[in-house]
Amino acid sequence: MLKIPHLIRKLWTSFAATAAIYTLTVGCTAKTDVDQIFVNGDILTMTGPKASYVEALAIKDGKIVFAGTQKQAMTLKGDKTKLTDLSGRTLMPGFIDAHGHISQYAVASQMIDLQPEPYGKVMSIPELQKVLKDYIVNNKIPPGTLIIGSGYDDAIMKEHRHPTAQELDQVSSVNPIYILHASGHMGVANSLLMKNMNITYDTPNPTGGIIGKDPATRQLTGKMQENANINTLQYAVTQLPRPAESDQYKSLQAAEQAWFANGQTTICEGRSAPDNIDHIIEADKKGLLKGDYVILPDYDLNANKLAHWKQFYKKYNGHVKIGGIKMTFDGSPQGKSAWLTEPYLIPPDGEKQGFKGQPIYSREAAYKGLKAIFAQGMQVHIHCNGDAAIDEGLDLLERLKKEKKLTEDMRCVLIHSQVCRKDQVPRYKQIGVMPSWFPTHVYLWGDWHRTNVLGEKRAERISPLKEGLDQGIRFTIHHDSPVTPPDLMTAVYAAVNRKTRSGYLLGPEQRISPYEALKAITINAAWQWGEEKEKGTLEKNKRADLVILDKNPIKVNSADIKDIVVMETYKDGKQVYKK
Repeated sequence: MLKIPHLIRKLWTSFAATAAIYTLTVGCTAKTDVDQIFVNGDILTMTGPKASYVEALAIKDGKIVFAGTQKQAMTLKGDKTKLTDLSGRTLMPGFIDAHGHISQYAVASQMIDLQPEPYGKVMSIPELQKVLKDYIVNNKIPPGTLIIGSGYDDAIMKEHRHPTAQELDQVSSVNPIYILHASGHMGVANSLLMKNMNITYDTPNPTGGIIGKDPATRQLTGKMQENANINTLQYAVTQLPRPAESDQYKSLQAAEQAWFANGQTTICEGRSAPDNIDHIIEADKKGLLKGDYVILPDYDLNANKLAHWKQFYKKYNGHVKIGGIKMTFDGSPQGKSAWLTEPYLIPPDGEKQGFKGQPIYSREAAYKGLKAIFAQGMQVHIHCNGDAAIDEGLDLLERLKKEKKLTEDMRCVLIHSQVCRKDQVPRYKQIGVMPSWFPTHVYLWGDWHRTNVLGEKRAERISPLKEGLDQGIRFTIHHDSPVTPPDLMTAVYAAVNRKTRSGYLLGPEQRISPYEALKAITINAAWQWGEEKEKGTLEKNKRADLVILDKNPIKVNSADIKDIVVMETYKDGKQVYKK
């Protein structure tokens, strides 16, 4: 005779199994009044090794509650549910910014736009001078007022060189002028600005920086590189009028909208100064921000505040968290300040043949900085563009791992990793460090790298994504805005096609599939920030951070990927952008 307790246990086990199957299949009970259901499009989940789709996605209270068939999704529809017909468009996880500089973008957006094609029109030094002159005249700028422009690019401009202080003096001798290079690593000052800063030909270079000098004429060229550039920018900020209290957050909010317009819901604030960090935190406390902000405090500017920032490390306080500490080991390859093991094909202005760039830190200073960061239990993102800088980063991280200072829970990143040798690629996995590559370089500056900076052989290895993929390395890709606009679709395009602006196929063996490129800006980027359980795929219980594209990047002709348009962006289930 069957015992009653045993019968009850069998019935309960059967009921629990049925309930579990129902929960997994449907995602929630039929009585749930979900907020929104998306149907009738390519709903790309980004789960698994290959592209997979579901017919419908339902969200409630900022979370995904169902991803599956349309028939099952419609059982969740209530009277207040919004039914969104995608009309053949593509819905996928919101893009995640693996490395950008939203504060710099916000500031640069207030500067005079000096960008060349494809984002601007300043293609020569005379055109640059005219834009600056017109700004002064049209805005009736009084003498003594600082003029600051951003985005000039000697790689694309006709002369293929930096403007000089004397050429900026021709714009104005009564207004101090500073123009910031597209890379953000250098700029040019006119004579009045340098006079105001007490910079003369005999002024020594700051540590980790170079003040441009012409030994033949004993004149200052105006060029400020690396920490000399940082010092000039910091001085310039003190000369700009402070915005009214009611306006002080507007440029940050406008920048956030630019990220949303490009499908990004998680935003990176890289190499941040203390004032910028405080600015973002205060804006969030006032309820002015909607995106999630991952901040990387600059080590040099925050060395005495590491313990203070740790309270925000790896956990959001509102919309803000600290993702790690940023160190910068070298400069820019297109600006010819990256640190290489072999010389530049053509040396930059003021340097002799054989120039290889130089480190920003001595090895001992870099080691001490990394050790101080790890002593706080915090991970590091290291800017390494040239292969010598990559060697330095990998060597020091390997040393600190052996010393048990670098622990398994730290997801350290070598940012850019541009001029990456074949022997360096396997070391990322061996040491346990993640590369965040910058394939947009191939599209924007690939021709310049081939013919002027690196030569054919080294230029073909810029951002070796396929090699990383074949080695089983998890990587991200990024836009480094404002070096480029906050545009990740162009980064995906470049990763898939490796076509330069002239149409040259540069390093075709490093091309990856559209799906792998999309992983680098969704689930891989979520992993980089330690958020893979909440973001990066369309799965039940994950955040409803979503982007709707007019076309599917996996299905269109690969040449058309950069022209795909972001139609809508959702953060935590709320629409934050609509075209």
